Amino acid sequence: MKKLIIVLIIIVLGGNLLAQKYENLAQTPPMGWSSWNKFGREINEDIIRRMADAMVETGLKDAGYEYINLDDTWQIDRDDEGNILVDSTRFPSGIKALADYVHSEGLKFGIYSCAGVKTCCGHPGSRGYEFQDARTYASWGVDYLKYDFCYADMDGQNTTASYKLMRDALYKAGRPIVFSICEWGTTQPWLWAKDIGHLYRTTIDITDCSKCLMVTGARGWLNILEESAPIWKYNGPGHWNDPDMLEVGNGGLTPTENKSHFAMWCMLSAPLMLGNDLENMTPDVLEILKNKELIAIDQDPLGQSAYRYIQDEEIEVWIKQLENDQWAMAVLNTSETEQDFHLEWNLMYMTRVFQKEFNAADSYKLYDIWNNKDMGTTAKPLEGKLEGRDVLLLRLTGE
Repeated sequence: MKKLIIVLIIIVLGGNLLAQKYENLAQTPPMGWSSWNKFGREINEDIIRRMADAMVETGLKDAGYEYINLDDTWQIDRDDEGNILVDSTRFPSGIKALADYVHSEGLKFGIYSCAGVKTCCGHPGSRGYEFQDARTYASWGVDYLKYDFCYADMDGQNTTASYKLMRDALYKAGRPIVFSICEWGTTQPWLWAKDIGHLYRTTIDITDCSKCLMVTGARGWLNILEESAPIWKYNGPGHWNDPDMLEVGNGGLTPTENKSHFAMWCMLSAPLMLGNDLENMTPDVLEILKNKELIAIDQDPLGQSAYRYIQDEEIEVWIKQLENDQWAMAVLNTSETEQDFHLEWNLMYMTRVFQKEFNAADSYKLYDIWNNKDMGTTAKPLEGKLEGRDVLLLRLTGE
């Protein structure tokens, strides 16, 4: 009888003993700021504090952005017991004090490491120290971990196993930490990472252009958008396709391109991680980043990504299902020159791709989000002109 009771206890408790990620985190795409796109290796605690201050002072915090994430090069070595050491020249107060400062602003703090023996910039990685590092991050008050994959495949290191190991380490450390997988889409993480991380990179790094391919492999936002089209079904609450951080406001894009880049990331339900200098933004950049209608599309509770409904040379039409029988639609000009567009509505097909029954309404009202104006209804074809790289973004509501 005692043996049976022990077996039953193990069965009942087994769910708590199994390795898992923290649930109920990132129920909508995470929003925040990361140091890499603007500052790269040149980071220090003063910069991070100033970005946290600017997040609050500019109203970005009130708009929904909450993470201040420290990327590569904060770590410098390990001590004799294997504890990760912070670069004390650039972070003299230490990471815990920095996290406390970010928390005091009502924000959350993120950090960076790597599944390999070194980070991408050659600093100590977490391989072999996963549980030790996770305990350290928890003790510092870390809320978010971006976990890269450099120096990890030198001897055939398994990608899935590596990320499972850090997931287990974070869970055992006892602090809810959003886990951002960053293996650049190499092993199609959208197929396996749902139960391991809260978001997972789907492409190689973004760079500050619209359509380009760098020697390093980094590419523009339009290139990444193209790669994102086939995997639109794989994200949702708690597990997000991550097409990388935003380049809005970094100088390589025109004002129109900034607008379109941000709009399409919102259509994808992508994590919105700003990558610009928050202290020195032009008014038009800040206006884009704080656009409530766009952010609401990104943060819609359904968590649907956009489906590319039409691809007709330079003009693309993307649709996204929203809650309460609403839709978002983007008409995007991917070329550099002005283009005409003409759209005949096929609402039955639009709704069928989302496996949703068509609303009996005869038509939907159209609202132009960028220009804050009504655009009629779907009872008539939609037509107009778009300048190069521009986007028309509409919200559709039943009449």
